[in-house]
Order: sequence, then structure tokens, then C-alpha cells
Amino acid sequence: MTETAGASVPTEVDRSLLEEAGRLLDDTVALRRRIHAHPEVGNELPTTQQTILEALDGLGLQVATGEAVSSVVAVLDGDEPGPTTLLRGDMDALPMPEDTGLDFASEIDGRMHACGHDTHVAMLVGAARLLRQRRAQLRGRVVFMFQPGEEGHGGAKIMLDEGLLDRHGPIDRAFAIHAIANLPSGLVTTRGGTLMASADEFRVTVTGRGGHASMPHDAVDPVPVACEIVTALQAMMTRRIPAFDPAVLTVTRIQTGTAFNVIPEVAYCDGTVRAVSDASRDRVVEGLREVASHIAAAHRCTAEVDLVDNGYPVTVNDAAAATRTLGVATALLGERHVLAMPTPVMGAEDWSYVLQRVPGSMAFLGVARADDPDPAPNHSNRMLVDEPAMAHGVALHAAMALS
Repeated sequence: MTETAGASVPTEVDRSLLEEAGRLLDDTVALRRRIHAHPEVGNELPTTQQTILEALDGLGLQVATGEAVSSVVAVLDGDEPGPTTLLRGDMDALPMPEDTGLDFASEIDGRMHACGHDTHVAMLVGAARLLRQRRAQLRGRVVFMFQPGEEGHGGAKIMLDEGLLDRHGPIDRAFAIHAIANLPSGLVTTRGGTLMASADEFRVTVTGRGGHASMPHDAVDPVPVACEIVTALQAMMTRRIPAFDPAVLTVTRIQTGTAFNVIPEVAYCDGTVRAVSDASRDRVVEGLREVASHIAAAHRCTAEVDLVDNGYPVTVNDAAAATRTLGVATALLGERHVLAMPTPVMGAEDWSYVLQRVPGSMAFLGVARADDPDPAPNHSNRMLVDEPAMAHGVALHAAMALS
């Protein structure tokens, strides 16, 4: 036994898994580049789905595709009885341009794999190949979950609603990896408890009365009211949300007006709310409604707040599963490649739906290139990946299933 993050963890991990993952790296990279060049967004990803099916062909896995979404589920049974492990890789890209200049850059305008999901798919396929080679050592069953629609489309929840956790017997534990573009290459990090925030999208509709720009006193101008609401919301966040139970409210878009000399009737403020607990999440939404409606009323306007999408819940790692992840990663990769996270991050994940129902964890994998002193972050049009780091991901997936 060894000690990681203050808890006992197993060290029965075969470090040759990393060497085998390295031997699979060329195929893993080739698959990642193929997916990267042909990105798809949302829940309908037919090209990506077919690419995964071709990559899994010949491994002797039980393979099924989704009905409501373009998912792929593959099952590998070990030669000995044991727990069932769910491993996940999300498949979808983002609706944004790519400006990396890579030889395998996106061939589809306005779409890019800028969050590492291309690496997630490739690493999970690599893990399937590696575990198939190790089948004689596998105790139990592995369910490989290739999931579309993580970027705001709730693909994980749809797969759960389709019976993912019921069709293959009880799922005992779950694990996922997420690539992070500005963490050192090959570094694995996670924590027990809250890992990532919730995410909700909102729209504030401020309604006044239109008129001529030269005579604002005859109109009820919603534009300065919308601006005042945006400013007041930031003050509300500092005074109503506990510092040690944080949340972030960001207004990302204000839309209004049709001409330079027309006071519009309506102004719209769109944004997101992120929180690391349900309590803060509810408190922010309540404050958002109160601030918007009362400021609008003070200026003879009305304000309606709509949650455009009841977004992803807080991602909470099972404490024991996170400790186990850190221990397995340390035994596999060495202490210099493993770090216990001190705090959550404010991004959101629909893996949260899985962790609400199965004890498990998510770990972050650094993929920053050593030759880049200021690597672009995830969701950047210039995000790059240090592809050798994917061998760590392949090996870690396999070790989590085998250990």
C-alpha cells in the first residue's frame, strides 16, 4: 500500500500497461487525427459513430448503437468474475472555427474539436484494444461508453434514459478522463467531492416602450436598464453568495436595437450561472430574478428571467473512487505525474449525471505541449494537444478496469 492524498490506495498495478499503451500510440494518434479532421456537433454524429465502429471491429466486443443519439456502447467480459467498470469517452466537437494550422485541422467550417473529445475517443478505443489483449487478467466486465452531446446537449443523460446502466448488469464503478490543454503533458489530477460546477443558461428580457432616440422621455428605454441589471448582478454575487461556496454569473451577450435613431422596446441579456453546490446554485437564480425584476420596475420596465436550459448539475466525485484514481495513477505513472486538486473548477460536465447514480470519478489529463510557453486553453480556436500524453490516458483507463 502507498499513501496518496492522505488515504490508503492500492498499488497492484502493472506498469507494463504504460509500455503497451505506448506501443499503441501510433494507432491512437491516427484515430484522434481522423476524428479531429471531421468534427461533428450535438447528439447526431454519424461519421464519428462509424469511425468508432470501424476502430472496434475485430476486437470481439459486444457492440450496440444508440436509438435517440449516435452513441456506441461496447462490452468486454473478462475471464474471471468481478466488478463491472464503466469507462467513458465523449465524441462531440464545438461550433467554432479552427485556427491551429495543423495538417489534420478541421475540414468543416465552423466546427472544431477544441475540448479534447477527439483524444477522449481515441484513448478509449486504445484502452479497449489494450484490455482485449489483457482479457485473461480482467476480472469482471468493462462497458465502454462512447457518448455524443456533452457540449450542452445532455448526451449522457439520454444514454442513461435509454438504459445504459441496466442493459449490461449492475455497473459497480465509473471512470472518465478529460484532456486539459494548459496542464503539463501527462499530468493526472483529480479530487474527491465536488470536481466541477453546475451550469445553467439564462435570458433576461427587459421590456420598455420604443420611441425616437431624440426623445427618450417619451419612451421607456430598456437599454440602460439592461446595463444597470448587468452591473447590479455582479454586486449581488459578491454580497449574497458565500465566499467558500462560490458561484460565477457571467453575462455573455446583450442584444437589442435595430437602428441608430430608434429606442427599442426590448433588450435581452444572456449568460450562464456556475456553482459548486446546489445551495449556491439556487441562491444565484433567486437573486438573478429579484435583481432583474426590481431594477426594471424602478425604471418603469419589466424583466422576465428564463432559464433557457436547466443545465448540468454539479459533478461530484465519490471520495473513495477519487482516492483510488489517484493511487492507481501514482502506481502507474509515478508521483511526478499525479496531483491531488485543491479546489474544484468552474467548468461543467454531463458526466455528473452518471456520478449521481454510480460511484466513480473523473480525472483531468494534461496535454500541454512542452514547446508552448503559453498554451491555449480548452475551447480556444488555437487549442493544441501533446499527443504522446494520450498513452497515459490509455494506460490509466486500462489500469482502472484491471486494478
